[in-house]
Amino acid sequence: MLAELVQAADPQTSTDVHAEIVATPLTHAEVVRTGRVPRVVIAHALNVALFNDLLRRVPSGEAYVSTQTAIGRQIVLDHGAVRTVAWPATSPLPPGVEQVSRVLEPLGYSRRGTYPLTRLRMTGYSFAHDDLSDDVSQWFVSEFHPDEFSPEFQHAVERVISTSNDPLDTEANRLLDELTSARSLTDKNAIDLMPVLFSCFDRLHEDPLDSDYDLLRSESAEMAWIATEGTAFNHATDRVGNVEATAASERAAGRPIKDKVEVSGSGRVRQTAHRATLVDREFRTSEGARVTRSVPGSFFEFIDRQPLPDGSGIDLAFDPSNAQGIFKMTASSGDRGPRNEGSP
Repeated sequence: MLAELVQAADPQTSTDVHAEIVATPLTHAEVVRTGRVPRVVIAHALNVALFNDLLRRVPSGEAYVSTQTAIGRQIVLDHGAVRTVAWPATSPLPPGVEQVSRVLEPLGYSRRGTYPLTRLRMTGYSFAHDDLSDDVSQWFVSEFHPDEFSPEFQHAVERVISTSNDPLDTEANRLLDELTSARSLTDKNAIDLMPVLFSCFDRLHEDPLDSDYDLLRSESAEMAWIATEGTAFNHATDRVGNVEATAASERAAGRPIKDKVEVSGSGRVRQTAHRATLVDREFRTSEGARVTRSVPGSFFEFIDRQPLPDGSGIDLAFDPSNAQGIFKMTASSGDRGPRNEGSP
């Protein structure tokens, strides 16, 4: 059933990356076809589908995963990260973290931590699954705060996000309500819901104006990233046994690993990442033409988590300093200006 849900969410999965590359936290009883699908299975299937989508956009991550698969190791999906904009509603989408929490909470997630990302003028929120918090991938959802920037910047933000559309229609919301109350869906309803959930994590607004992108990037690389990538996975993370050893191996393989391993204040959480992949994105111009530019896209991350001192499990927390260091991966990849122009 799990593979069917992943492929329903993202049909490309059946032809490239498969659900089996990600270690499943689910028991056999949870994934066999019984007529109803538990929320934890739907949650894990969505995580796997979005992970596969990221790999198609991040060649260095795909190369790493291929290397792990070749030695018989599955990826342990620790968390995925998305970005939102905390701004009064100028589109059908709810502002900020609510855009994502309205999907995650019916799937069984609850908010666990709040992390001020002061240098970036953002706030991060962690979500863990109530049924299998140690094993089902967490989410790190960040809110960007335009109110801390210039009026010109805020106007550009409004122009970008005001063109958004909301994938959640009446039927999808009905199924999410049922999932909240029943904690499961029929096989058919679960399969029908998957592509709608998947579509929530993409860029939901139109191609931005190139002048707006430049204005945004001049004040915030993070908001410029949202302008081109939206609510797609900013990064996905493999939980490894030793992040320093993984970093050394990635460096030896010639992949674009960052120079420094980020260590949390507790010392129990260590993270590093590949630098963001440059991706081609279209922009509108004020003259009605279109240009293509290479801009920072998503990236692949690595984390190791040590046990808590009380022996109650591994440390699932995040660290604001670590997060801000990791977020630099999209800022440091640069931006190549217009390469070509198209017709209006």
